[in-house]
Amino acid sequence: MITASELKTGMALRIDHEIYKVIEVEARAGAAKMGGTVHTRLSNVHSGRLWEQSFRPLERLDDVELEKRALEFLYSDGMRCVFQRLDNFEQVEFPSESLGLAEKYLQAGTELPAEFFEGEPVNVVLPGTLEARVKSTAAPARSQQDSGRKEATLENGLTIQVPLFVASGEVVSIDLKTGRYLERVRTQHNKQKSA
Repeated sequence: MITASELKTGMALRIDHEIYKVIEVEARAGAAKMGGTVHTRLSNVHSGRLWEQSFRPLERLDDVELEKRALEFLYSDGMRCVFQRLDNFEQVEFPSESLGLAEKYLQAGTELPAEFFEGEPVNVVLPGTLEARVKSTAAPARSQQDSGRKEATLENGLTIQVPLFVASGEVVSIDLKTGRYLERVRTQHNKQKSA
């Protein structure tokens, strides 16, 4: 049990037999004799439904511990993403929409941490970016324009806009929130060549 004033982003709570993950916490001071409040934004770990709730700072809440375990991404069939636990090789499924854009960029064999509660999978912890190799694009060009872009097809079949200097075969970093190019990734081979 913790008090509402001790809440932090990422904690898990049990409220009315449901498990919620704390997405945001904001403490608001009260005026005069009015006590302050702790305003939270919670996400139901099973349904994904968002819920905004305010608590009194000294209100007692039931915090729960989520276990972290490593999973390996196997495949996606459009409706669900299938992972394999690395500790016992059991397959675990998550709805594709719970992964957002990451579902399109994940490649077989990618290892990700996941959160479990009482042995049941709750959430896949996604990184902010993923790397992907450019399968084909127009030849690299040097231009005075910094804003010059061209279309590139990735190995997974998705098409993104990249700067003119990116060539086929290079690895790029992609923002999972927007699906946009972030930067060209320097591979070990390129580092040795330039040294």
